[in-house]
Amino acid sequence: MPTALIILAAGQGSRMNSDLPKVLHKIAGTSLLAHAMGSADALMPQRCVVVAGHEAELVRAEALSLGVVDVVLQEEQLGTGHAVLQARDALADFDGDALVLYGDTPFISPKTLEKLAEARKDHAVVVLGFEAADAGRYGRLITEGSTLERIVEFKDATPEERAVTLCNSGVIAADSKVLFDLLDAVKNDNAAGEFYLPDVVAIACERGLSAGFVTCDESETLGINTRAELARAEGIFQSMKRAEALENGVTLLAPETVFFASDTFIGRDAVIEQNVVFGPEVTIESGALIRAFSHLEGCHVSRGAIIGPYARLRPGAEISEDVRIGNFVEIKNATIAEGAKVNHLSYVGDASVGLRSNLGAGTVTCNYDGVMKHRTEIGNDVFIGSSTMLVAPVSVGNRAMTASGSVITTDVPAEALAIGRAKQVNKLGLAEKLFSRLVAIKAKKSAGKK
Repeated sequence: MPTALIILAAGQGSRMNSDLPKVLHKIAGTSLLAHAMGSADALMPQRCVVVAGHEAELVRAEALSLGVVDVVLQEEQLGTGHAVLQARDALADFDGDALVLYGDTPFISPKTLEKLAEARKDHAVVVLGFEAADAGRYGRLITEGSTLERIVEFKDATPEERAVTLCNSGVIAADSKVLFDLLDAVKNDNAAGEFYLPDVVAIACERGLSAGFVTCDESETLGINTRAELARAEGIFQSMKRAEALENGVTLLAPETVFFASDTFIGRDAVIEQNVVFGPEVTIESGALIRAFSHLEGCHVSRGAIIGPYARLRPGAEISEDVRIGNFVEIKNATIAEGAKVNHLSYVGDASVGLRSNLGAGTVTCNYDGVMKHRTEIGNDVFIGSSTMLVAPVSVGNRAMTASGSVITTDVPAEALAIGRAKQVNKLGLAEKLFSRLVAIKAKKSAGKK
């Protein structure tokens, strides 16, 4: 059965105390909205409609960056039922199931949504519920056996209904046309004066349509409404990713100190030392070693490479097999070929470094002229002396060398030694005279203060 997603993302999230729409806050470097959309990937949805409201243009931009999405506007916040109805026109030509998700609920698993889709074969409307440790103010699912009779909001529930611990996640699936027809019958005669999406269950039953439910762990239904809940969600996500990495054969020396992005991929037998942070779009191949206090984002590290400690790999860093990137080295938009070494205190940006080349301490590719970026090309088996400044655009040929302390402004031919430093001049006795003069000046200033 074809599936369309309707993702509700119109809320302001005032309790976040933020100028940013709630669904654009991030967990593991990825927006809550992206997490919600990604949870349904296993269903291979044919359509996706995001219902925006507060700061709609920001939400629209994020949604469109995530794929082929229709973004519709809920101008007035009149409840979840009203929000879903805003997607009607966008899905007017769609024939299939509609699945309603929430942009601030990032942890619903693909397995749970697959179970929800499977239950649709037996019921016209299916709701996702959970057994709550503390049911609090959640809506309650009122059931009879495997049949869902109605959903009651806490503020409208009787004492007996409030005693029920099976709670409503808000996630619902139904044939799209049936769902919109049911929503047309929803009234706002409740304590909040809103059009509640859950009311479609009772209306479906009144019309002789079957309503059912499936359940998931309460942790999957965590909604984000405050900064504290966002921090808690980050902790939950990181714990899951660490457990997943360990299960997949990755060594984490101090798991609680390693932080992952949502899309971090690490191959088996890689070793990650303590206090490593992965930003988005990082791939670490099997057998690589990432040493302590390194930060990686937008990069690829091949097998056998050693990164760090205290290294930074920025977007576009391509690290080949058996490369050594050492302490306090930054690599950006650069390819480091197999066997090359950049061991300490260097910056390599907008560059390529050839096979087995060695860059000494303090090497800098001077890639920016204040307006544009320029590239540095370093060949195979090159030795770059310590404290060499490579002023791009510039190239260094195969098996060439640069002398320590050089400023290289023109291309270096293959097998050449480039020396680009000023002539040293020694002024005998001048140091002692300067020191004596400076000491006298300092003493005079000190006496004046007294």
